[in-house]
Amino acid sequence: MTAVTAVTGPGTAGWGSFEALPRDRTLVMGILNVTPDSFSDGGAHAGHRAAVAHGLRLMAEGADLVDVGGESTRPGSERIGPAEEQRRILPVVAELAAAGAVLSVDTFHPETAEAVLDAGAHVINDVSGLSTSAEMIALVAERQVPYVLMHARGTPGTMDSLAVYDDVAGEVLGELGQLRARVLEAGLPPELLILDPGLGFAKRGTQNWAVLRALPRLLATGHRVLVAGSRKRFLGGLLEDAGGPRPAGGRDAATAALSALAAREGAWAVRVHDVRSSADAVAVAHAWAGVEPPVLRPGAGADA
Repeated sequence: MTAVTAVTGPGTAGWGSFEALPRDRTLVMGILNVTPDSFSDGGAHAGHRAAVAHGLRLMAEGADLVDVGGESTRPGSERIGPAEEQRRILPVVAELAAAGAVLSVDTFHPETAEAVLDAGAHVINDVSGLSTSAEMIALVAERQVPYVLMHARGTPGTMDSLAVYDDVAGEVLGELGQLRARVLEAGLPPELLILDPGLGFAKRGTQNWAVLRALPRLLATGHRVLVAGSRKRFLGGLLEDAGGPRPAGGRDAATAALSALAAREGAWAVRVHDVRSSADAVAVAHAWAGVEPPVLRPGAGADA
């Protein structure tokens, strides 16, 4: 078994619970894909030991939360069942939770959501969008856990064909509002509901920028808002040159700029692959706005 001590030590201690997370700044959520086929880093952390090591590394680089996913949601990706999803992620969730990580888990499946909560996860990040199941809503309401409700149409295999809008921002906010009403009616307190406009999910190119410009309208609902645009296709298109769209690995500077702007607007968190650059960008945005330097995580130090 490969040791992970190289990335433990000062800086890797987590906040330990959702309630302990800072409330005076935008948080950074690090992405941990325990998959063979995610669009940016599929396969890099598919094994248990590699996944745990990367999760600890994300924390050391400044991640307040780690978002664990066992099923790719890139356009055209293959669906897997909850049993395989759980095989991939449950040992990773349990080990990172024991290390004090605040964990969200990216899943469509209520069975997986229940299993990861039992294993120590804190937040359910549901990317089902308009297909969100009654079972998932009932579960998070019963368990009274933080729940990320994202806008999406269709499935990863069909969502590109459904990116047709007359008023993309208005329709996205309206459809997300209908989902929000279902969740609140089921009994989840408003303070546990986190809204995500679903960048890249049934949204193409400039449609994503229109949704981002509507971020103040989403924040006006009073709910926490998650911005998850890291390395996505619309950034590659923005940075296109004679060779075509910028590859995913070359989009981190643009992602950091997006993180700074989201922080300046008041987003609750940004979900990113490259944690350090976005953590720096968020710190700059808050300093510019006159926000006091944040308190470090327990165990974090100058060498983190």
